Amino acid sequence: MTALPFLTIAQIADRISSRSLSPVELVQAYLDRISALEPQVNAFITLTAEQALSAARAAEADAAAGRLRGPLHGIPFGLKDLYATTGVLTTGHSRVCATNVPMVNAGAVDKLYAAGALLLGKLSTCEFAHGAPSFDAPWPPARNPWNPEHFTGGSSSGSAAAVAAGFVPMAMGSDTGGSVRIPAAMCGTVGLKPTYGLVSRFGVMPNSFSFDHCGPLTWTVEDCAIVLGALAGHDARDPSSAHRPPVDYRGALTGDIRGMRIGVVRHFWEEDIKTDPEAAAAMDEALDVLRGLGATVETVRLRPCQDYTDIKVVIAGTEIFSVHQGNLVKRAHDFGANFLVQALAGCLFQSAEYVQAQRERLKVLKEMEAVYAKYDVLLTASSAPAPRLDHYSTLSAWIKPNIQTVFSVTAGPALALCNGYSNAGMPLSMQIAGKPFDDATVLRVAHAYETATPWRERRPALMPGKPPAPKPVMTAAGKQDVDARTRALTEMLATRAGLTLDDWLLECLYQVAPYAFAMGSRIRRDHDFVDEPANVFVFPNQ
Repeated sequence: MTALPFLTIAQIADRISSRSLSPVELVQAYLDRISALEPQVNAFITLTAEQALSAARAAEADAAAGRLRGPLHGIPFGLKDLYATTGVLTTGHSRVCATNVPMVNAGAVDKLYAAGALLLGKLSTCEFAHGAPSFDAPWPPARNPWNPEHFTGGSSSGSAAAVAAGFVPMAMGSDTGGSVRIPAAMCGTVGLKPTYGLVSRFGVMPNSFSFDHCGPLTWTVEDCAIVLGALAGHDARDPSSAHRPPVDYRGALTGDIRGMRIGVVRHFWEEDIKTDPEAAAAMDEALDVLRGLGATVETVRLRPCQDYTDIKVVIAGTEIFSVHQGNLVKRAHDFGANFLVQALAGCLFQSAEYVQAQRERLKVLKEMEAVYAKYDVLLTASSAPAPRLDHYSTLSAWIKPNIQTVFSVTAGPALALCNGYSNAGMPLSMQIAGKPFDDATVLRVAHAYETATPWRERRPALMPGKPPAPKPVMTAAGKQDVDARTRALTEMLATRAGLTLDDWLLECLYQVAPYAFAMGSRIRRDHDFVDEPANVFVFPNQ
């Protein structure tokens, strides 16, 4: 744990500041580790080694001259391959954008560069941050460093894998329905979905305009707070960007949570989504730790998880279909099968369902005000231990609700952090969520728990020279037994959307059509005449 690639950002910053560590030496240590171990993990799509070394030499010269830009000066980072980077391939892990080289940087990238951080490379994702691990893309999916035969979680898969493997001390992900927190949970890292609007979305390939968040993955909570301090701030190029005063997120990590009120949403993991027994036991142990630290811990009930999932999927499914509709019409076969199974379904949701889901979302946000008034943070389980890749099913996202999506709908901060390991050695995790723009309190509670437990002392045991794990035999979903009426409605809606689907593409759509129609039908339609949707019109730059 004392080798350079395992140092935290806080530790590296102290060494660079004292000039006991050179940024060039640091970057080379990461590059050496990546060279030895990357074939087992597949975290990178593009490695920017020369760019990083050049930037490291400049950072070293600045440090020698006393021109330190802050705690990220000379710190390497990775980017989920959705973030635009000037002159560097940005693919979305898709054949559709296999030659895309942007002319601008994403807003978050500009912020990190301004803080002195160095880009080490672009990282794997599920295709366009949607779907599942795909073996039909031009690049293989990322593997879990704790066991390469297991999934990393999606969609910030390479970001979580790279941090856990010691390839970078921090990486940027995006989170629409859990895509930072799920891989963070499955790979044992910290992953933060900041409050919506706190971090710029400009220059990041969109998934859902209503739910997309940009957030960091790191090894420790302190590192996460350091990175958020560099990222947070208004960006006029992002219409959802919030005007908020600066916050000292690192300074909020006092270690003292005595008297803080924690609402535990037990029904999420005990009733709505019955979690793995080892994960459930880890939750009980974590609650004991928090009580021991002086927090008041009590059970609270929210809506069932399915309510939040229905709202999110109807809205986000409609939006991602609209984002990719042109290419789905013209070149559907250039997308991977898992993306198609997820994204084609957006054509099945009706405009009225979309608006009603937005109205229902606003009701949820108003309901949460009473909860926020009573509790400083909410706590619940995160994902169960990572499944084997050959046990993963694309349909699982349709069949059962998502415990992370709850806090995507509520839009406040939510953080995943490790709270133990399974008997098989895979990470376990929990979520801490808070009220909008109170990210500092979420980080404070997470940091207090993390420093009171030993989970950061353990790393994946990757060994140089070990051959890559074999390509798994993925379980095919098979043909859906869909009745004639459902098939006819599915085909009509696909045609209306401009799609020309052959038998294989139609089968992709048939697989999810019953679930999509069920979600749409569950969205409430009895709103009051004057109930507003969550996405009301605002003038640009106002």
